[in-house]
Amino acid sequence: MTTEASAQVPLVGKFRGMGVVPMFGLLLVALVLAWIVINFVKELEASTNVLFIGITQGAIYALVALGYTLVYGILELINFAHGDVFMLGGMISATFATSVFGLESGASGADWLLVVLTLLITMLLCGTINASIELIAYRPLRGAPRLAPLITAIGMSFILQDIALAWKGPNFISVPDILPKGRIFHIGGVVYQWNKLIVVLITVPVLIGLVYLVQNTRQGKAMRATAQDMDAAAMMGINVNRTISFTFLIAGSLAGAAGLLYALYVTNVRYDQGFQLGLIAFTAAVLGGIGNLPGAVLGALLIGLIQAFNEGFKWHAPGSDWTQSIVFSILILILVFRPEGLLGERTPEGA
Repeated sequence: MTTEASAQVPLVGKFRGMGVVPMFGLLLVALVLAWIVINFVKELEASTNVLFIGITQGAIYALVALGYTLVYGILELINFAHGDVFMLGGMISATFATSVFGLESGASGADWLLVVLTLLITMLLCGTINASIELIAYRPLRGAPRLAPLITAIGMSFILQDIALAWKGPNFISVPDILPKGRIFHIGGVVYQWNKLIVVLITVPVLIGLVYLVQNTRQGKAMRATAQDMDAAAMMGINVNRTISFTFLIAGSLAGAAGLLYALYVTNVRYDQGFQLGLIAFTAAVLGGIGNLPGAVLGALLIGLIQAFNEGFKWHAPGSDWTQSIVFSILILILVFRPEGLLGERTPEGA
């Protein structure tokens, strides 16, 4: 008899060989790779530059997607307010960088200590905001039908947007161009700079740290037990409420880190950017396998590459106006043909 626990999506999926990836997933990845290779053959320098941009965008999406997948792994809740927590992270970063610490373009030396301090403050505040949302809006609805917390999540998204709108107004908030632009290496006429590498260097350790947290720590075991069966976890002495709040705290901290990186990389942020980018990050989490940490990063990198190549090329590329249509078409196809994602495990619905 299949238990309810067996129908849960695991927090960290297990990739058990190429046999678990269906032909649709292989075909999608193959098409993306073929498109990239063809573009490289036709325009090497432009393709290399776009590739680096896509990896950087994908790394930012990955930090947001990891928050989505953590929360879904515990509650099977799509926290649509998560993208707006990311947006608040960008605004908080901009405020501390400019108004509090007075950072300017070309930061160096002691200024980088202030950037790190801004990162820590932003992660703490965004984590607190996210945990507070869970306490106020989601916890009272934990036993309600799934539609109720879903609608609440959408409502919280609009509330956070309105807060940001009242705080900073409808215009873009400028952020100093702090990230260094020094050259790391160059390929032909393409220069790879530090501002792109820094984003990747933050995302990779975060993924490794999260996987270690979930798989090898006591708190991670509590998270996995809660994800499988809340009632059984509570009977075993696990504080379910504290575990869920901790998960939201970590997810919010990731959104805050992504908000700071986005603000420093793009050098502007606005009240409505979180909703759009959050949906893209959610698509990335679904593409890789929502509930699967490595899958979220894989999906985010693929989405980042697709967006970069679509917007960076005129050759057989629809252009930036079609980016969202392409991304959400991928979401529809994934939900139809492979709802568990590229690295997710297909699990039966139990009685």
